[in-house]
Amino acid sequence: MKHARIIFEGRERTAIVQDDQLLLNCGRMIAMNEAEAWLPPLMPNKMIGLALNYADHADELGLERPAEPVLFIKPNSSLVGHKAPVYYPDGATYMHYENELAVVIGKEGRNIKANDAFHIVSGYTIANDVTVRDFVNNMYRPPVRAKGHDTFGPLGPYFVDAEDIPDVNNLELRTYVNGELRQQGNTRNLIYGIAELIEFISSFMTLEKNDVIWTGTPKGISHVHPGDTVRLEIDYLGSLENKILDGRSRNTPSGGAVHEQQS
Repeated sequence: MKHARIIFEGRERTAIVQDDQLLLNCGRMIAMNEAEAWLPPLMPNKMIGLALNYADHADELGLERPAEPVLFIKPNSSLVGHKAPVYYPDGATYMHYENELAVVIGKEGRNIKANDAFHIVSGYTIANDVTVRDFVNNMYRPPVRAKGHDTFGPLGPYFVDAEDIPDVNNLELRTYVNGELRQQGNTRNLIYGIAELIEFISSFMTLEKNDVIWTGTPKGISHVHPGDTVRLEIDYLGSLENKILDGRSRNTPSGGAVHEQQS
């Protein structure tokens, strides 16, 4: 089942997808385009990101493949939903998308073995780990400035139950910029698979309900500019689309970035 959070008639609603329509928690059925805004499909407890988790992505950056998973924390304040704007920030000369499978934890666990890992997974969604490459200056320090800006965490459009994904280890990822295919990969090429990641992370950190693990991106990153529309697709999970807007302070008379109403 696909779950969504939207704004409809000025109120937050939860919904499930049924026959390409949205069945609201109040029992009303509406068309997809009647949603006034799309919110992230869940509110994460904490978000744990993976860097360099596809060999081809490490190669395109000219970096060695990591000897163990390289983790960082993605701030919840970066979250936006489907169709929300992403703002190009001050100081950026190379900003790019990162199409990632996001794994949602369904119940608390610690010291979980790989064989038991999927027992605590409740489902999956699409994540765009928007990054300013200029701000990644030292791989031994967390890339917080590069990945932690407000709006740098599009998530959605749906949360999909784990049982509805036939094989999470064989999902195609595709990224389009203005309709042009820029990135393509498959989760079978993860250096550290989902079960391995859960075992590694839970060996020192309690995983809790609604924690989200961002599993990394494959080869194919490219610079995006204000005015571009970025669409991420992952098999069975739908399409996550966001437009890049110019958030640089020099574009506003007051010296501050103007954030448009999500629509």
